[in-house]
Amino acid sequence: MSVYDTIKPNGGWLAGIYAVVLAIVGAVLFVGGIILTTAGGSFYYLIAGVMALASGVLIWRGDRRGAWVYGALLAVTLAWSIWEVGGNVWQLVPRLTAPFVLGLGLLLPGVRRAPRHAPVSARIGGLPAFGAALVAALVVGIALNAAGPGTPADPIWQTGGPVAAPGRLAQATTSATAATGEWQAYGNDQGGSRFSPLDQINAGNVQNLKVAWEADTGPKPKGAYTGGLEVTPIMIGDSLYICNNYDGVIAYDAETGKRRWSFQMTDSASGKPCRGVTYYRVPGATGACAERIYAVSQVPDLVALDARTGRLCSGFATAGRYDLRRGMSPAPFGIYYVSSAPQLVRGKLVVGGGILDNQFWGAPSGVIRAFDAVTGKLSWAFDVGQPNRKGEPPVGDTYTRSTPNSWAPLSADERLGLVYLPMGNSTPDLYGKQRRPFDDANSSSIISIEADSGNVRWRFQATHHDLWDYDMPSQPTLVDVPTASGMRPALIAPTKRGEIFVLDRATGRPIRTVREVAVPQGGNGPGDRLSPTQPFSVGMPSFRGANLREVDMWGLTPIDQMLCRIQFKQARYEGPLTPIGLDRPTIVQPGYGGGVNWGSVSVDPERGIMIVPWMNLPTKSQLITRAEANRRGNVLEPTHGPTNTKNPMANTPYGAANGPFQSFLGVPCTSPSWGNMSAVDLATGRVIWSKPFGTAADTGPLGIHSHVPFTMGVPFSGGGITTRGGLTFIAASVEQAIRAYDVSSGKELWKARLPAGGQATPMTYRAPSGRQFVVIATGGKPTLKTTQGTKLVAFAIPTANAAR
Repeated sequence: MSVYDTIKPNGGWLAGIYAVVLAIVGAVLFVGGIILTTAGGSFYYLIAGVMALASGVLIWRGDRRGAWVYGALLAVTLAWSIWEVGGNVWQLVPRLTAPFVLGLGLLLPGVRRAPRHAPVSARIGGLPAFGAALVAALVVGIALNAAGPGTPADPIWQTGGPVAAPGRLAQATTSATAATGEWQAYGNDQGGSRFSPLDQINAGNVQNLKVAWEADTGPKPKGAYTGGLEVTPIMIGDSLYICNNYDGVIAYDAETGKRRWSFQMTDSASGKPCRGVTYYRVPGATGACAERIYAVSQVPDLVALDARTGRLCSGFATAGRYDLRRGMSPAPFGIYYVSSAPQLVRGKLVVGGGILDNQFWGAPSGVIRAFDAVTGKLSWAFDVGQPNRKGEPPVGDTYTRSTPNSWAPLSADERLGLVYLPMGNSTPDLYGKQRRPFDDANSSSIISIEADSGNVRWRFQATHHDLWDYDMPSQPTLVDVPTASGMRPALIAPTKRGEIFVLDRATGRPIRTVREVAVPQGGNGPGDRLSPTQPFSVGMPSFRGANLREVDMWGLTPIDQMLCRIQFKQARYEGPLTPIGLDRPTIVQPGYGGGVNWGSVSVDPERGIMIVPWMNLPTKSQLITRAEANRRGNVLEPTHGPTNTKNPMANTPYGAANGPFQSFLGVPCTSPSWGNMSAVDLATGRVIWSKPFGTAADTGPLGIHSHVPFTMGVPFSGGGITTRGGLTFIAASVEQAIRAYDVSSGKELWKARLPAGGQATPMTYRAPSGRQFVVIATGGKPTLKTTQGTKLVAFAIPTANAAR
């Protein structure tokens, strides 16, 4: 007998190849199953591995019992899947699709017929019997699922209560200027409501929306890194104003999208976005610079331009510019940046700024500064390390290094004379031993500052001694809410943690109950500390998702799902705010993308409804030793393009490994939905509706578009707006589309394809012709791997259909 005859499969080469595939899959599942069960996880993969391996060996030998074994495996898989997840379609996909597709190989010649010399038992037809086995497995699985593998214990998530009908607020807070049909500020008003009182486009005719015009925001400078176009335009009079993501400011005709002027602030590009500009009409002024547009470059410097011509206002600061690096300690380009529009209040421009996460201790200050909107003179500086020093530091000194910063959009109340700062952390985010008392007192907080003096009126801290990158990412939203004692001026503070805090904006005291809850302890960086409790907004629904379990792990196949389960079981996870340490990774849920991020929330004050876009996407984080960080090359280098994501945490004992919790295929390790929208009744704090949004058509494993058209709730970046027409408009998701939802029911009423990723927040306005437009920036976002572009896209109802 030859060697060839020894290794030749008895069922023929086609069956032999199939047998080898089964054996390889079985071996992988078997080895992974041993690792998983050793970590305390499910036994299924070990059992499945043994059965698949045995099936492959038997089929290679031409033994029909191999088909029976695989059929039994399918029956076991079906029963186990339904026991674990019931009828959850997205959870069933990785458990059932690949095994049943692989089972089609049982129909191959040489698999379904055994050789003539095989025993009678091996030649009895087996496939018809599989149906009976699968039906029995289905019945068993359903019965077992009645008890379930365990439901998450998550009382905080339940505090939002059941679905309820919305309650109308007693009064609206829409500003008088918004009633003109303009969109005058980043969030349409100082309070960031993202609400428009326009109703020409409404639930009855929104399906007629068509592209009215497109406008290019380029050309980009040669070699510039775009980073993603995330701007929300403002509209004043008959003009639209934007900043692009490579340091240009542009004005367009609001009716046609035709460019009126452009101004190139610098030729720099740090990879950070510019999300908005600010408009100001100087009281009593006429002529040049009576109306102004303010923007911040990526240098960064604050620039004042004539709104009519785009020319620098020479009387502002120094020849129209204030260099925001004044008083700051030196740092590589791109470490200190300003992505949000300045906030205008009582004739002052208040400018925050961000510090690139996890780079080095000793980074530039997080100082917040206010400038006279006419002269550009510094009015005051809020430096938490020097709270009594309102001016610039003396020569040779700087603003206090490594203090908490405020990178998100600010809000203001003109009547109260207060500006509200959503505060971030002092870098590095994941290690806090070197933080000083004034850092801990101000980080991850909402701080109310008197616009005239720069003095602190009140503080509210959303996360104590934050070691999870849970800085306050959203523009605080100002709206009056009903209480037992009448209407109260409120501030709504959404967080990455998914908690929604509702505060009295005059005093900072909670309007909806906030409770300090004990959180997991131990395991953080040696020498650091943890807060024993953290604030939870138990008077509002939480948007952090339910506590994770092994059964919530996901994948496209049983193999990557198993590997995600192994990651989960080997990591530390004890619910919200599990500490990040050295010994093993920590699963952080929600991840640093939220919960709620810079897209914030939108409010319909007339219907009393808040719309919350939120993510349910964990991250995986771990501290690493300084030596290991240096070995990996996690050392700080100047960055002139893509953001430095190495998390070197220089000048501390540790670096960090910090990134998505995903499989080797690049898909999340937790099951959909990851991107969601919910509506909350502001009168009762109850959820009205909640649903996933976005399909996976433009995303997929290894960056390959899946073209799957089904809504599954995909990752997103950006926010939504609401209108008197009863609509919520949002793009944001990794799908290249913008949608309109019914505010009261959540029903999707309209959807349009975009030329690139719409990772921005839309806006709407009434042009001088009386026609209402909806505009979205389509620039894409590299970190989400969405298609990049440089277009503004405007939608309107064709004139013939406008009255329908």
